[in-house]
Amino acid sequence: MDIIYNICITLVLIGALNWGLVALFKFDLVAALLAGGGNFGNISTLSRIIYGLVGLSALYIGYDFIMLML
Repeated sequence: MDIIYNICITLVLIGALNWGLVALFKFDLVAALLAGGGNFGNISTLSRIIYGLVGLSALYIGYDFIMLML
């Protein structure tokens, strides 16, 4: 389980960094790396998969955190 947790933490950090770049500079790092653009909203299929994995990772980390608190 530690491997899955570490992967999820990494994906959540990537997502947080990406949203910070979008907020500060209107630069989408995931789109720049995978779709070739960098403009916010330029989404390829691979970008959607990455965004989905980041979202699922956040749910997993959130669930794990809540269960730790109970």
